[in-house]
Amino acid sequence: MRSLSQLPVILVAAVTVTLSACGGDDGGGPDFQDDHPRIYLPRNRDRLVAKVTANDPSWARFKNIVDIQLDGGNIYAFEAWNAALVFQLTGEQRYCDAAVDQIDEMVRDEEARLSAGQTPEVAGDSYLEVGPRIGDLALTYDWCFESVSDDQRRRWIAFANQAVWNVWNHEEARWHGDVVEWSGWSVDNPSNNYYYSFLRATMTLGVATRGETPEGQQWIDIFRDQKIRDQLVPTFDRDLTGGGSREGTGYGVAMMRLWELYDLWHGSTGEQLADDTGHARASMLHLMHATVPTLDRVAPIGDHARDSSAAWFDYHRHYLQTLVHLFKDDPIAPYATQLLASSSVPEMDQPFMYAFDFLYGSELTPASLDGLGRAYFAPGNGQLHARSSWSQDATYVNFIAGPYTESHAHQDQGSFMIYKGGWLAYDGVVDSTSGLTQEPEAHSLIRFVSGGTTVPMREPTTSSMAAIARGPGWLHAAGDLTPAFRDNPAVTRWQRELVYIEPDTVVVYDRADSASGAQQIWQLLSPASFTVNGATASVTASGHTLTAQRILPASAAGTSRALTGDFSGGFRYEEASAGGSVRHLHVISVDGAVTSATSSPGSGQDGVSLALAGGRTATVRFSTSQIGGTLTITGGGADVDVTLAPGVAALPERQ
Repeated sequence: MRSLSQLPVILVAAVTVTLSACGGDDGGGPDFQDDHPRIYLPRNRDRLVAKVTANDPSWARFKNIVDIQLDGGNIYAFEAWNAALVFQLTGEQRYCDAAVDQIDEMVRDEEARLSAGQTPEVAGDSYLEVGPRIGDLALTYDWCFESVSDDQRRRWIAFANQAVWNVWNHEEARWHGDVVEWSGWSVDNPSNNYYYSFLRATMTLGVATRGETPEGQQWIDIFRDQKIRDQLVPTFDRDLTGGGSREGTGYGVAMMRLWELYDLWHGSTGEQLADDTGHARASMLHLMHATVPTLDRVAPIGDHARDSSAAWFDYHRHYLQTLVHLFKDDPIAPYATQLLASSSVPEMDQPFMYAFDFLYGSELTPASLDGLGRAYFAPGNGQLHARSSWSQDATYVNFIAGPYTESHAHQDQGSFMIYKGGWLAYDGVVDSTSGLTQEPEAHSLIRFVSGGTTVPMREPTTSSMAAIARGPGWLHAAGDLTPAFRDNPAVTRWQRELVYIEPDTVVVYDRADSASGAQQIWQLLSPASFTVNGATASVTASGHTLTAQRILPASAAGTSRALTGDFSGGFRYEEASAGGSVRHLHVISVDGAVTSATSSPGSGQDGVSLALAGGRTATVRFSTSQIGGTLTITGGGADVDVTLAPGVAALPERQ
């Protein structure tokens, strides 16, 4: 590949390149449009024109912000392709004039930096913004092709080609005739958010310039064959079964850009890449289940630098709405449509996102969320989500046991969260000032301390969800978290089991073996301060009270501490135990769901007998030596008598 200084002057005149059509919608491979516009519109123009003709509210809203921008406004993060799209759907030249001017100004600014011997902005932060910048250039080039002069085409494409070449050749990257090597961060990691930016630049530039530059087909081959087919698909099939992201629910929402690319490619070629792996479809379920019952935030898993509270935002809407568009014929799509309509973001709030309501607004008939399953497990990221119902006053429980492999993930293996009306037991990231509190101190788990220092979890490691079973009104889960410490002699075993008795009771059992000098600290985090009374700690938040009752170990003492350091609020309840082989057994309930809890051991088992509000009784026992135990529930017309054993059972998608 040639450097920028070696690229030829390409006068890309508006010529028709004869290319063989192959497959596309018929399933035989990509079928490219010869003439401009090539990207997206060949298979979506009629649908979008119909919305324009009908003056669909999403169109009126979108076009209005484009008009504001063209009339001298300053819409935050406005991209030129918005105006180019309005041109394509209305034929009004002023929209293309504005789009072309915006891209040409961006390219001229970058050229000025290069002339001054500086690295262009597109290379900043390890090329994170290459997707939005080059994607905007490519869409405008394609959709306003006749309005782009020969000189602009030459300059734009020379700049864009160099940027994309640099992405995939980080050790030989060149600007202003010099090698400007960069880290190559995540160029081969489809699980990282940077990767989707790299793909956007590569795909859009390739489709826009195919047949007009030698590089066009190369970018298409890199995108489709090397990156999607040979890298992303096998990685997702191996590592991300069940959907979602290993970066958590904060940075993981960046996958919305991947869904966009699937749709852009399909609209351009007729080929549906979203079907190449089950990950995209599963991600629709994953986000729905990761959304709390009040439908206004997601479980705060991993870094949340943009908004530490994990409140639903336009990005979550875009993520789910685009998946509904891609899988509109799937039986799950109507449930997702209902969740979108009932969420705290029923339409885009930020003007720079209005275009996506126009592009992807669903006309599906919503289906009541009551028909959706109430528990979901994603093996690829180790996240288990469960709720007592789909009503907004339901109780929600989350438990994590899986891979810890990404930089934006947290040391949260074995942690759990409980939500009812608001967070009762949570991830401390919610009250952090940075949204980047990854340490064990910020999570509800067992913290091991050796030599006065917390024993860290290490990446890359993979803990395992060793058991999941569900029956009427109950859920059992068990995780082996020992691998997270990567053979650190201070921690020789940590297994955590949860039994969730709907609607408001969670029994937590821990088998923890540590070196004699390694202290074990059982901890529970909440946004409000705990009241400690002997073996019981309680906290009231969002109008509900959570109570944690310690059954084992009998000698531990509990304390409540305010979170310090990078926190503006939050509290941690702690119980410290000396090292060695310790068994921890706690009963956690909401709003008086447990009226009494009494130790009830069996042969080789630790256990507890519970009197539940409403007259039911339950006994839960766990083996002291290995995962498993028993559960009995009586009363209420649905008696339960089951053995709890290793093994992950499939959870139904629908009730």
